Amino acid sequence: MSDLSTALSAAASGMEAQAMRLRHVSENIANADTPGYHRKTLSFEQAVDGTVEPGRIRLGREELQRIYDPGHPLADDGGYYDGSNVDLVIEIADAREAQRSYEANLRMFDQARQMTQGLFELLRR
Repeated sequence: MSDLSTALSAAASGMEAQAMRLRHVSENIANADTPGYHRKTLSFEQAVDGTVEPGRIRLGREELQRIYDPGHPLADDGGYYDGSNVDLVIEIADAREAQRSYEANLRMFDQARQMTQGLFELLRR
């Protein structure tokens, strides 16, 4: 029974981690046009008990996009201002990867739950 609860815990922590990752990806997408916005990335760390824990949130180190718009309130004397360093193609790929990882953890959770229910049915007999 311990192995099944460990599998349930690992799958649940994986789902939580991917949900948090998806929140950051959606925040990056929402701020893609925000001047001076730095892309946020999230790393994961494996805990001693086999679960996944979110690590530190890091800001993207890529250069901010220089945008020419002399009429923008943030434009300098040359007519440029700093945009964001969010690449929508990368964000969409990250969102798809997080979704697939979440679904894989959900299937693992469901399998462990079904096995636990089967075990309880056997013990009732």
